[in-house]
Amino acid sequence: MLQGIQDLGSQAMDLYNHLVAGVDPRIKSHLLMQSPVPMTIILLCYLFFVLYLGPRIMANRKPFQLKEAMIVYNFILVDVMQLIPPTMVDVAWLFWFSKIIELIDTIFFVLRKKQGQITFLHIFHHSFMPWTWWWGVGYAPGGMGSFHAMVNSCVHIIMYFYYGLAAAGPRFQKFLWWKKYMTAIQLTQFVLVSLHATQWYFMDSCNYQFPIIIHLIWMYGTFFFVLFSNFWIQAYVKGKRLPKQAIMAQNGTSHHANGRHHENGTKHYGNGTSNGNVLIHENGTSNGSAHYENGSAPMGKMKKA
Repeated sequence: MLQGIQDLGSQAMDLYNHLVAGVDPRIKSHLLMQSPVPMTIILLCYLFFVLYLGPRIMANRKPFQLKEAMIVYNFILVDVMQLIPPTMVDVAWLFWFSKIIELIDTIFFVLRKKQGQITFLHIFHHSFMPWTWWWGVGYAPGGMGSFHAMVNSCVHIIMYFYYGLAAAGPRFQKFLWWKKYMTAIQLTQFVLVSLHATQWYFMDSCNYQFPIIIHLIWMYGTFFFVLFSNFWIQAYVKGKRLPKQAIMAQNGTSHHANGRHHENGTKHYGNGTSNGNVLIHENGTSNGSAHYENGSAPMGKMKKA
């Protein structure tokens, strides 16, 4: 029994050493690229915090507002996505490292006590993406996989620009009418990435370093297309992802993060924002500040315009 466990451990170490030895030597000098272990530990700590530790820490505390921090964070990511390092190896690494930075999206949700926004889609995307891309960047920092990185970066420039404006407050809500179309952009991204990857199957010869990465890219795109399509249906077709807004609309009372209102005389403007690698938080969460005018306000308090 003990010998069997030792043999299994030895085989596992041999496999690990073999996998690490295959990492492109050009990228091994980059941060967190010497071994998959540090990256895996970071992601496990992330999951532990957002799913267990964080909610318990915040259980008896008031939510943080973090308005300024979120504005700075979102626009920093917009700038990061626009950087063009001198080599494709550097570009590939920067794209992967940006996914580590984006884990902060979920940290903001926890600190703001927005656990309802931490969905399966959000968690899976934020943890699965950086883990798989470590291997993609480590083994093949370039080639056909670069198209995926380029398209995703362009989408995230738009996405985090939106989040930055949303976090800035109600006065910017009139510029955010295109929120719904961000999900459509995401869906288009997955179609383009999947179709681009499948061309490999029709080539007579291709020197792409690791074909398995091609398989993973189109499967990744297809899988997330299904998840995001389900979100689109639930949020915009059935309206199930926006139950409070629907109820408020039926009662003649507005509760919209985009600033639009109904006739009942009650307005509720939130600093609506939702951070995520993707448009999976269509509920329009509020930063906590509100503005009431010519109508009733919660707890009988009112602030004149």
